[in-house]
Amino acid sequence: HLGGDDFDERIVNFVCDAFQREHHADLHRDLAAMVRVKEAAEQAKKELSVTEMTTISLPFISTVGGQAVHLEQTLTRAKFNELTADLVARTEGPVRSALSDAGIAASELGKVLLVGGSTRIPAVQEKVRQLTGITPSKSINPDECVAQGAAIQGDTLNEHTTLTNSTGLLLLDVTPLSLAIETVGGVATRVIERNSTLPVHYQQVFTTAGMFQSSVEINVLQGERPMARDNKSIGKFRLKGIRRAMAGVPKIEVTFDIDTNGILTVSARDQDTGRAQSITITADNKMSEDEIQQAIRDAEQYAAQDAFRRDLMDTINQAQHLLAQVSAALNQCSKQLDKDEKKRVKDDEAALRHLIGRAKPDKMTADDLSAIKSAMATLESSSAHLMSLFDPNAQGSGQS
Repeated sequence: HLGGDDFDERIVNFVCDAFQREHHADLHRDLAAMVRVKEAAEQAKKELSVTEMTTISLPFISTVGGQAVHLEQTLTRAKFNELTADLVARTEGPVRSALSDAGIAASELGKVLLVGGSTRIPAVQEKVRQLTGITPSKSINPDECVAQGAAIQGDTLNEHTTLTNSTGLLLLDVTPLSLAIETVGGVATRVIERNSTLPVHYQQVFTTAGMFQSSVEINVLQGERPMARDNKSIGKFRLKGIRRAMAGVPKIEVTFDIDTNGILTVSARDQDTGRAQSITITADNKMSEDEIQQAIRDAEQYAAQDAFRRDLMDTINQAQHLLAQVSAALNQCSKQLDKDEKKRVKDDEAALRHLIGRAKPDKMTADDLSAIKSAMATLESSSAHLMSLFDPNAQGSGQS
């Protein structure tokens, strides 16, 4: 977090260090004195937003050797900018992140509004101008604009019956984190991306991972990590009564609906039987603001590790699907292959199955991943003729 207190603290430390050099006394140890110093630091910060220099004057701030001493310290805007340069630089990250999340370039912005009292600091305004190429608007009080926005949004949701001077402005709320469901291998498959505007309606068709499954569990996740276990599960339900078929044949239509109040409804429907089930998730089930910020930090910190794990799990899932397809094709069409071709396919199938059988995702390396991909490519090549003979519909209907 970054706010006005961070800027105040730099002034406090500057003043206390100067006092200690002059009087050899540490004001940090005097709680009563520190209250006065902090109040004076905040006031100095405000004054430096409109003037080039200010004086911090605190009479009788402490006693040294039995004598009362006063604090008198001049602070220029240039020195203040020097003390807080790294804090101002940290505003760049949120600005760039906001533009990236919105999917727009700085040149596409129509206006930049300043929010929060510390945006009155000239150095902050200049940094925003450098980042966006736009001089920030000062038409709205930065201390009041959030409350004004909340009032406008409340009026909008109340169909413009609350405010007497309704502006007709629509403020769009967004999803703070991505929403996903858990799929085979513990993968978090994204359905709704972070920062999608509300309301949201999205459908995606999934299928079964096991042979002749009659039910599926829908585990709804919130977070930015690619693996389900690293995100928060915010709801689960089970869809039963799926017609038994080979893996990959059933079509399960999963729908995510989020209304303007942020209430999420997730439903799943078997397209074949029409059977459906759903769950409604409110704010009580979702992450708190602190959890959301931690989830975003974790996603950034573990990005490289997560990318490898996602690639690994995707490859294992693809390998398992390939093995299931080749096994079914051999059962149906092996008599149409000559002896050498059948042996080659079975040997390649066994080699890949061996690698998958000993795969432990948490302990696997890039070399292990490369070996699986190589074995998959070999099996795909040797089984190409076999797969051209294979009719999955005939296989599925013959065993259902």
